[in-house]
Amino acid sequence: MSGAKILNVTGLNNSEAKWVALDKIEYQDPSGKKRVWEMCHRTSRKGDCDAVVIFTILSATKDKPKETLLVSQFRPPVGKLTFEFPAGLIDENETAEQAAVRELKEETGYHGVVREVTPIIFSDPGLTNANMKLVVMDVDRSLEINQNVVAVPDEGEFIDVFHIPVDKLYSFLIEKANTTHAVDARLLHFAFGLNVASKI
Repeated sequence: MSGAKILNVTGLNNSEAKWVALDKIEYQDPSGKKRVWEMCHRTSRKGDCDAVVIFTILSATKDKPKETLLVSQFRPPVGKLTFEFPAGLIDENETAEQAAVRELKEETGYHGVVREVTPIIFSDPGLTNANMKLVVMDVDRSLEINQNVVAVPDEGEFIDVFHIPVDKLYSFLIEKANTTHAVDARLLHFAFGLNVASKI
């Protein structure tokens, strides 16, 4: 997907921001000294958890290996296409499991079954209290619902879906990071862990 680019960057004050706000935190460190920290927070939080990130495992078939799904989209803060796990915000009165099933269907067209959900984890705790749960989902490619899938992303989302063999995930991301794409750190850390674990 091409054609996306940054046109201008200007500062915002909190009254202009729709999704995030800046805060100044005054706190006391372990030695008793008073300090100040700057952070941003989501203004869209509906409960104790903001979002889900989805690690999908597509079942192997006779002609396809076990794969995972990645999405690629233009991310304005980094000014380029990025590779990420499918993900999305949790709606009001929605569980993480329900959000993961919905978001996977919207972004990739696939119907998945939740295998495991982590506790709440934090994306960048030095900058923000934004948080998420990692949801592991199984996708059975033999099911009728997973044949000829069509994604239905939200308005304004321009997402390409990639099927990547799980055992090639790390090398794929390194190649893309060195050539065409930004790579979400959480995704690369996950892939690096898989790669290390396969060699132990």
